[in-house]
Amino acid sequence: MSESPYPMISPDEAFRLVTTSVQTLAPVRVPLDEALGHVLATEVRAGENVPPFRSSAMDGYAVIAADTTEEREVLGEQDAGHVSAFQVRPGTAVRIMTGAALPEGADAVIPVEYAREAHGRVRFIKTFPVGANVRPVGQDLALGDLLLSPGLVLGAAEIGLLATVGQTEVTVYPRPRVAIMATGDELVPVEQTPGPGQIRDSNSHALAAFVRQVGGVPIMLGIVRDDEEALRQAILEGLERADMIVSSGGVSMGRRDLIKPILERMGIIHFGRLAQKPGKPTTFATLRGKPFFGLPGFPVSSLVSAELYVRPALRVMAGFTTLRRPEITVRLLHDIRHEPDRTEFQRAVVTWKDGQALARNTGDQVSGRLLSLVGANALLRLPQGIGDLRAGDEVSALLINAPEV
Repeated sequence: MSESPYPMISPDEAFRLVTTSVQTLAPVRVPLDEALGHVLATEVRAGENVPPFRSSAMDGYAVIAADTTEEREVLGEQDAGHVSAFQVRPGTAVRIMTGAALPEGADAVIPVEYAREAHGRVRFIKTFPVGANVRPVGQDLALGDLLLSPGLVLGAAEIGLLATVGQTEVTVYPRPRVAIMATGDELVPVEQTPGPGQIRDSNSHALAAFVRQVGGVPIMLGIVRDDEEALRQAILEGLERADMIVSSGGVSMGRRDLIKPILERMGIIHFGRLAQKPGKPTTFATLRGKPFFGLPGFPVSSLVSAELYVRPALRVMAGFTTLRRPEITVRLLHDIRHEPDRTEFQRAVVTWKDGQALARNTGDQVSGRLLSLVGANALLRLPQGIGDLRAGDEVSALLINAPEV
């Protein structure tokens, strides 16, 4: 084992390198009902007026507003979705339902509660001006209106608006496909009982779930043994099938840690060591224009590094412009041990009391203890250069359950 040739860079510098090196994927056309959660790639304008005809805003009677006839003949009923050849003249009215097209000659709707109808005749106890309770052409959307701008995340309202103007497909940035590989001779599939010296592969499944949470599409490459050619072939398969590769394990300084030497021959390594805990050996490279993240083998190190670097990379690729989790100041509820040599991200639960954010870590913070992430809603950022902290001290916390800002 020798000294790493990679300089130790800060988490902030690593974030900058990732977000400036990764490229947004080319836009694609997707069916409207598959567009939820995607980022819109082009502007959308109204190709028609909505509503395209004058319509009633409520149940009532279509009338001529200036008509002063005391009792009027009811010509019939206009239902939504049907157009009858009614012609409203002084002394007449048409019973009309909400959303129905206004009949010829009418210029107002008197609500049903102000009408007294009997034997085909109707009297009104209140008058209404021209345009009352009438939705004019283009009230909601006018032809040529800008409806949605590029960069907007499509939610239920946006999907509904696209449907309103007849968009059956929409141009969006695609969900990144992420090839996931776990490395190590000690790993066995989750359904297999481990033998002596073996452990189940939890990282593949955790990272696949993580990718889905971000909005990506995981592609499982399985367990790859600590063999240089096997690893190289797995990476080539990932480059063929995916937009990004994420591996776990094999990035430290042991004799069987082969990922970094392979990456050096296949592409460009942007960083191979971080001044952070957990996740010191996290590696980021570009292979054939595609990002590769070599994450540590310890489960917590893997997921924390994925949160800090893989997540923003995936968001850039998917067209998002907000990349950072909210970071707030919290007050510690108990003493915390912290070695000052690196920035440490401790898993924690943040609560609020009387307007103050309070934080308690999740117990033992060793990198193999996934329980330290279960239920956590924050990562405490304990800065390099500062040692142990005391109850009541203030530190920064990344809110990992909150949307990016």
